[in-house]
Amino acid sequence: MPLHLIKLCVGVDHVDQLAGYQSARLAAARAAGIENPKIRHVTRNTPRRAAEVLDGGPLYWVIRRVIRVRQRILEFEAVEREDGTPACAIVLDPRLVRTRHRSFRPFQGWRYFPDADVPPDLPEGADPGAEAPEEMADELRELGLI
Repeated sequence: MPLHLIKLCVGVDHVDQLAGYQSARLAAARAAGIENPKIRHVTRNTPRRAAEVLDGGPLYWVIRRVIRVRQRILEFEAVEREDGTPACAIVLDPRLVRTRHRSFRPFQGWRYFPDADVPPDLPEGADPGAEAPEEMADELRELGLI
């Protein structure tokens, strides 16, 4: 059974914004002459349980304290930051799969996310706002009603 990762999507307010950032990075890489650019998220630590994650576990993104979307993890790459410190690049499939909204508390870095805790995917073509508009859902969450 695959093991999942979960990570805060800092500085992003909605899924379409995340998709736009990732598309822009791919376009910039292509414009710079990079063949076959990849969507990579660089993080400090490499998962010790990488083999379990690479067995099909996606990365679940927490956007504004809510799990909203996931992306399949393709590989982990050892990289260096600009200051020379080692890091890990999580290479992601460009396809974003929206999930049912689920509140999640803030945390730092990434965490392993057991299969039993993952929210289900929204049906293909479903309106992600059908549950409640994001602003309304955020208010309801703050009030502890959802």
